[in-house]
Amino acid sequence: MTYGLIGKFLAQPGRRDELVGYLLQAAELLGRDQGCIQYLVSSSDEPEAVWVSEIWTDQAAHDASLEPDDVRALIEKARPLIAGMSDQTQLTIHGGKGLPD
Repeated sequence: MTYGLIGKFLAQPGRRDELVGYLLQAAELLGRDQGCIQYLVSSSDEPEAVWVSEIWTDQAAHDASLEPDDVRALIEKARPLIAGMSDQTQLTIHGGKGLPD
């Protein structure tokens, strides 16, 4: 069954745009990952909030996506910009518009 994840990162004060940049770099790296169906980076009216919405073929594909050296290096660069994480929810995706058949 398709696996989803939605989470909110809280950036260090005044560093949201930098964090968004790193997360968008992650999205580029995931372009090569067949297990990643969707990876969206968004912001809201909260000044330091960054939302990430992910859809994967399964949880194993998500977990494996965190292992490549370039992904791990990017995580290490972005980590100091993260003040916290909240509202993380794992989802079982049942279907809808935009998913492959």
